[in-house]
Amino acid sequence: MGQLDGRTSLVTGGNGGIGLATAQRLADEGSHVFITGRRKAELDAAVEAVGADRATGVVGDVSDPEDLDRLYAAVRARGRGLDVLVANAAIGEFATLEQTTQEHFDTTFAVNARGVVFTVQKALPLLNDGASVVLIGSTAADRGMEAFGAYAASKAAVRSFARTWSVELKGRGIRVNVVSPGMIETPGATALLGEEGARAARTGAAETVVKGRTGEPEEVAAAVAFLASEQSGYVVGANIYVDGGVNQV
Repeated sequence: MGQLDGRTSLVTGGNGGIGLATAQRLADEGSHVFITGRRKAELDAAVEAVGADRATGVVGDVSDPEDLDRLYAAVRARGRGLDVLVANAAIGEFATLEQTTQEHFDTTFAVNARGVVFTVQKALPLLNDGASVVLIGSTAADRGMEAFGAYAASKAAVRSFARTWSVELKGRGIRVNVVSPGMIETPGATALLGEEGARAARTGAAETVVKGRTGEPEEVAAAVAFLASEQSGYVVGANIYVDGGVNQV
């Protein structure tokens, strides 16, 4: 028996990294999982990895309202509503204040902030009473990281949304919480930092992170699964850090 037997979940940006690990964990807990991603080949591979009988892939970009409408049409067609929503899709790109362009700022916020808003808003008619909404934030929201200003600000917005929406949705028993990962070993992190930068991050983590290493996507997925389950029934509006302690001590 899994903690989510018979439930229906959705993970945006579920075609790799933290999103894929989360989709796999929710499926292992008994949920049928809808997965979104912008690239069909990667999305198809993710569905195969989770299990075609346990997952449904829908190609789409969370910054595109029409894609979100197609996504929720697929969820509605299954006829069981939605019990768990994980807003994970995000992008990151380095740019200092001097280097920041309107395009960089707008693209970052279109996915990381606006995309989260309308991912959750458009899900409201489908969310079952008592559902769990988990927003994926970042420890970057709490730190001054050079050349990461737009990303950090977009993730700070995500943290704020969770507080507001927790109050607005309390009448339906819908809980909204945040999981904020630190440095996690993902293809996206390597693409952002480059191979050399990723190696440097691992070396730095050994010296600065209490756990002495970078994290694994499955460790973030475990926190999401907790918030998705009834074990966290009294946890509302919280921000759970999965960062090896680097922001905490």
